[in-house]
Amino acid sequence: MAESLNYPNLPSALSANAPRVVAGGYTGPVNTSVVPRFSGPSTFALLPTFQEVPRADIAVIGVPWDTGVSYRPGARFGPQHIRQSSRLLRPYNPALEVSPFGVQQVVDGGDIAINPFNIGEAIESLQENAHQLVSSGTRLVTLGGDHTIALPLLRSVSAIHGPVALLHFDAHLDTWDTYFGAEYTHGTPFRRAVEEGLLDTEAICHVGTRGPLYGHRDLEDDRRFGFGIVTSADVFRKGVDEIAASLRDRVGNRPLYISIDIDVLDPAHAPGTGTPEAGGLTSRELLEILRGLAGMNVVGADVVEVAPAYDHAELTGVAASHVAYDLLSLIALRKG
Repeated sequence: MAESLNYPNLPSALSANAPRVVAGGYTGPVNTSVVPRFSGPSTFALLPTFQEVPRADIAVIGVPWDTGVSYRPGARFGPQHIRQSSRLLRPYNPALEVSPFGVQQVVDGGDIAINPFNIGEAIESLQENAHQLVSSGTRLVTLGGDHTIALPLLRSVSAIHGPVALLHFDAHLDTWDTYFGAEYTHGTPFRRAVEEGLLDTEAICHVGTRGPLYGHRDLEDDRRFGFGIVTSADVFRKGVDEIAASLRDRVGNRPLYISIDIDVLDPAHAPGTGTPEAGGLTSRELLEILRGLAGMNVVGADVVEVAPAYDHAELTGVAASHVAYDLLSLIALRKG
């Protein structure tokens, strides 16, 4: 019989004891100086799961659901695509001078599985699951999934903080009333959020909007709800520093939710999305605006509408993963 082979000194990325970066007493990503970053499970930024740590200050969760889309489907595969694209992220963020995994315990909380055939049930289920996490003191950075999921996520944070400020980065307003008579779609979450009293209407703003509308009434309704609008052309003409300063002035120190539809980026930077519009932000502009929000009271965030079937070379996935990383860094700055 052949002698069995044993390699006791080889690190395993699949092992629960995989070597990890530990900083400030917090368990961070797999140590990629020991285990190659292309090995092992695709958690976000190679972070530990709930099962590997005693508690979580922040959970990156996925919501693989796209029943609310009005054009190209596929965002249900977004969370795993973003995770796979996040393998190159590293523990220190020099742009914000913070180690987001070294001042707070961050985990990949896995996916929240919700009914793909019943929008109402899916919204209620996501709200319930998110509320359980948020009420335990864990802040969420959510990977979508389509933009419908922003509504139950806003319900969960407003139940804790009261009406929250909102910065909504998107090519579209997402304040339409209905599609084909349906009140809950990826184009309606923020109208519903205003109607339900989830938002502090003194401190809500769209950023990066562009493209054709159904009519001028879309803008009239939006103003009536209290939204400010910063178009992609405004960002181009005024620059990221002026835009970030104006957003800071609008929000102040209120509890802030940041919702980012990846189609806020130009299709050249994010082709993998369901409703692309020409003339969008560059990935650099989006990241620099977010970095200009340093110190603000971010209580939750999402990155949605990544549809990998339309992506290539992980352009959209890489952009989304870096956006999520900077959102984690913004929360870390406040905690630190």
